Amino acid sequence: MIIQSKRVWVSGQFMEAQIEMENGVIASIYPYGTKPVDVDYGNERIVPGFIDVHTHGAYGFDTNDGDEEGLRNWIKRIPADEGVTSVCPTTITQSKEVLSHAIENVVKVAESDYEGADIVGIHFEGPYLDQKFKGAQPEQFIVESQLEEFKYYYNLSHQMIKVVTIAPEHDVDFQITKFCAKNKITASMGHSAATYEDAMLGVANGARSMTHVYNGMTPFNHRTPNLIGAALRFRDVYGEVIADGCHSSFVSVNTLFQAKGRDYTVMITDSLRPKGLPQGIYTSGGLEIEIYADGSAHLTSGNKSLAGSTLCVNRGLQNLVEKAMVPFDAALNSCTINPARMLFIDDHKGKIMAGCDADIVVLADNYDIVQTYCKGKAMK
Repeated sequence: MIIQSKRVWVSGQFMEAQIEMENGVIASIYPYGTKPVDVDYGNERIVPGFIDVHTHGAYGFDTNDGDEEGLRNWIKRIPADEGVTSVCPTTITQSKEVLSHAIENVVKVAESDYEGADIVGIHFEGPYLDQKFKGAQPEQFIVESQLEEFKYYYNLSHQMIKVVTIAPEHDVDFQITKFCAKNKITASMGHSAATYEDAMLGVANGARSMTHVYNGMTPFNHRTPNLIGAALRFRDVYGEVIADGCHSSFVSVNTLFQAKGRDYTVMITDSLRPKGLPQGIYTSGGLEIEIYADGSAHLTSGNKSLAGSTLCVNRGLQNLVEKAMVPFDAALNSCTINPARMLFIDDHKGKIMAGCDADIVVLADNYDIVQTYCKGKAMK
């Protein structure tokens, strides 16, 4: 199959080109008009497929549910709805029984025939977190780091756990962080009371990222920069950001991109079960949450803190460019090549290049999804 457009994203810029897709990969890139095409997208933007490394669910499904049909429905719908072609289903802190079942469910689907976004890993958020900065993580299931327990989860996942959110100050001797570094798992510091010095030690022992920067971490102070200060200062450590305008102001989002540049910020949705569903009250991770009119998710108890989002990646990209005033190349990188590098899969994901997976999004100027191709298969 050959498609073409006068705006195909290659190496940080648009070019007039044709893309030939064969057997799920990009076979060749030709100059525009070289060969007869199956679809001519005119002046529509063709960009790499989006990668969401931190997302709990949508359409009434949560990763912790361990429901096969729910997972299949979710990954089938997100390519057409928001341009996501690769995803890391993300757990929420819970009992060992619930987490085990959730992992087994992801593995079962991932190792079978399924349609939609590529399951490229599992994001294991917790249970090795800080109680004060737990956010919407159930506090009764938060525990100190236990390497043997984590190895159990890792082996149960058939080595599919690719990201672990962990509070570095509670990782005894950085045992899990160091294990992650040895096994190409991204240890991401988050839900943490870490000081700046704790963060430095975390990175020195193998941490590569920070989970939803600004949220669930010690705040910045000009005398005690803490974990947010570390996120801004550590130029070669990835930083997730939820670009919904609720979790962080767009001024703060712009500041993060200014500090980290175009290569180390990773836009995430942190989406929950209610994404794609009407406003109302739902459960997530065993906790009751309410979706407000602006799409934000809040706990119904306590201080009604934020609890994930209902954001779609294409709208997050739009927010980055149109509201946070992030340059388009940096914003797009945060949805494509940066998460691919973070997951160690940039040899075949995150870019439009011969030999890479044919994961492609045709994006309208208003950021609507015109078409999505998952390994060369049209999803709309």
